[in-house]
Amino acid sequence: MMTCNRIGIRLVLALSLAGPLNAQSKTPAKKGTVEKISVHGAALQGNLEGDSPDRDVFIYLPPSYSSNRNQRYPVVYLLHGAAITAERWMTRTNMAAAADKDIAAGTMKEMILVIPDAFTKYNGSMYSASVTTGDWESYIADDLVAYVDSHYRTVPNRLSRGLGGHSMGGYGTIRIGMKRPDVFGSLYMMSACCLMDFPFAGGNRGDARGQAPEGARGAEGARGAAQGARGAGAGQGRGRGFDFGDGPAQLAAAFSPNPKNPPDYFDTPFKDGEPQPLILAKWAANSPLAMIDQYVTNLKKYHAIMSEVGLQDAGPGLVATNKQMDQILTDFGVTHTFETYEGDHTNRVPERIGVKVLPFFSNNLSFTAPKK
Repeated sequence: MMTCNRIGIRLVLALSLAGPLNAQSKTPAKKGTVEKISVHGAALQGNLEGDSPDRDVFIYLPPSYSSNRNQRYPVVYLLHGAAITAERWMTRTNMAAAADKDIAAGTMKEMILVIPDAFTKYNGSMYSASVTTGDWESYIADDLVAYVDSHYRTVPNRLSRGLGGHSMGGYGTIRIGMKRPDVFGSLYMMSACCLMDFPFAGGNRGDARGQAPEGARGAEGARGAAQGARGAGAGQGRGRGFDFGDGPAQLAAAFSPNPKNPPDYFDTPFKDGEPQPLILAKWAANSPLAMIDQYVTNLKKYHAIMSEVGLQDAGPGLVATNKQMDQILTDFGVTHTFETYEGDHTNRVPERIGVKVLPFFSNNLSFTAPKK
């Protein structure tokens, strides 16, 4: 009888302990919230494309933001690619869900994520500084950061700010990052495009024979090339996930603006079938591979730098140029990490954001304000 009572007591205890544990396991993980706001860009006022200087911005606030009023958070600024809006990129990448999942799993500490919309007349700003598109470098690093720091509970310090992006956004990350280590402390480039912008450099929006891209000849210049690129991208890019949209016109507006050349307000690399040396030089001057050696000192100020590219990426020269950027950074002694993976330009981006990008910033950003 004694043995039976002991077994009964143990069973009751086991059930009583299992109940709370089972109830706890069924409790849904807390989710963050996403706000859609508009942030005015003084740096974008008067752009000749006529794009609004008031830009949509999506803000992910972590689960504890609304309840823990004394907590401040690091901020990650994430830049989308060409031919897509910030809202569509948020949806396609499952950005908010990825952050919630990482926080629940303990692979990401709570951070604020900021995704600005850089979709413009020609499908993307290139995050450059141009009278035609506007000064997107200053908008991101100055206007947007100042707004976020003044309206949200951030840790307002460079070591608590990260900058990352995909494709055009990867280009914007290295471009802005090279120039603004005073604002950001860690960088992450995903499949950065346009690292070497030379219109007839073996597949980079031209051909290996040094001919002007089809459609780029004559008075229509980059506008004609843009139509051709759009058609080609729709067919060729699908299998590998690459579509650059109005690529030539987009690059011309960003890299070779001309306020005296309406209605497009940009110059093209070819005129009447002939290459234009000055315009070609301007495009090359906007190529990160040609700029890095000028900004080595700045890049060495970063706490952490990482880049990656899918080995099946069909973007023009993306695999080769991203590997070349890795080699240049290595040659100049800039501490960084570079990874390749099996995938094309877009098919593994949502996974990489959750598994690599967000944990990278969580591990490298400072979560405390520096002591004064």
